[in-house]
Amino acid sequence: MKEFQYTIRDKMGLHAQPAGFLVKTAMSFPCKITIAGGSKKADAKKILAVVGLGIKCGQEILVTADGEQEEEAIKTLKEFFDKNL
Repeated sequence: MKEFQYTIRDKMGLHAQPAGFLVKTAMSFPCKITIAGGSKKADAKKILAVVGLGIKCGQEILVTADGEQEEEAIKTLKEFFDKNL
C-alpha cells in the first residue's frame, strides 16, 4: 500500500470538473484507490463518491493506492493533484 497527503489549493475545492478527471485517471489503474478527507473516505473511481466528500480549499486529503501498479498510480495521482488542485 502506498499513500500521500495533499492540501487542496483550488479555491473551489475538489469540485465536479477536476473530480471527473481524477476518476478517469484513477480508473486507468487496476489497484484500489481511495481518498480520505476529514472523517469521510471514498472510492476514487466513483465520481459521486469523490464529489460527495465535499473537499474544500485548504483541506488536507489522504490518497491511498493498494494493489497492482500502486506505485505508478500514486506517482500519477500526485502529479495530477499538483497540476490541477
